[in-house]
Amino acid sequence: MPRYFFNVYHDRAELDKEGEELPDLQAAWREAIVTAGQIIQDLDGRLRPGKDWRMEVTDEFANPLYVIHVCADKSR
Repeated sequence: MPRYFFNVYHDRAELDKEGEELPDLQAAWREAIVTAGQIIQDLDGRLRPGKDWRMEVTDEFANPLYVIHVCADKSR
């Protein structure tokens, strides 16, 4: 089963060194969405305007597959 890695970038890079074995790309996408939602919720208000949050999903060879990018901007 392929291994996927979910790296998070916010105030600093949090690289997923363990990864997760999942059956396919669709399962990796589902895992990314669920995990991203949980992490953003756990930020508990620490995502501020002008700060971005990003999750990059890679395969076991470090090839980029998906990026979830949350951009917090202040309304004009």
